Amino acid sequence: MMANPLLNPHDEGGDLAPLRAEIAALAARMIAQDGADYAGAKRKAARQVLGEARANGQRDALPDDLQVEEAVRQYHALFNADTQPARLRHLRATALDVMEKLAEYSPYLTGAVLNGSAGAHDDIRLQVFADSAKEVQIYLLNHNVDIDISESDHYRGPRFDPVETVSFLWHGEGVHVELYELNDLRGARKQKSGDRPARIDIGELRALLDE
Repeated sequence: MMANPLLNPHDEGGDLAPLRAEIAALAARMIAQDGADYAGAKRKAARQVLGEARANGQRDALPDDLQVEEAVRQYHALFNADTQPARLRHLRATALDVMEKLAEYSPYLTGAVLNGSAGAHDDIRLQVFADSAKEVQIYLLNHNVDIDISESDHYRGPRFDPVETVSFLWHGEGVHVELYELNDLRGARKQKSGDRPARIDIGELRALLDE
């Protein structure tokens, strides 16, 4: 009997692409069904496919976030085609409403609501650019928005300090707003996620909703 390459990821010269695809598909199901985060879903999926010991020693078998993101979109297309498009449009419209309220702070939409993979468990993720994080926090409090404060990884990666993030409910939807300094805006405009923009502004989101 021929060995299954998916069960033998250490075979010399073996192609890891099918294994990554299997892990990505399983992780996508966890994300779409349960709202799992990408990193946790990938680790759990790898343990289920490879077993605990192999998963710990087979880091190169993990798919990257872009592959998982595409698998999430495929999952929604197969299993949630009757509900996910309307859910995505609702989240984008809600994001636009928040962005218009925060227009003076150069808001940008990012994350699953931008890339089209958002489903029932996803929140809205925004980035704003201001002279100080406190300025945005005070603005929201003055408009009677109850906020929680946490931190998020900087979009430039782990070499940069985390940024303060305010979270709140807006018409029943969770919103997380990362608070960047003004000098971060120039680099943010240049970033892409694969072949797609990593973030879009108010005008671009309006155009997306009009399509």
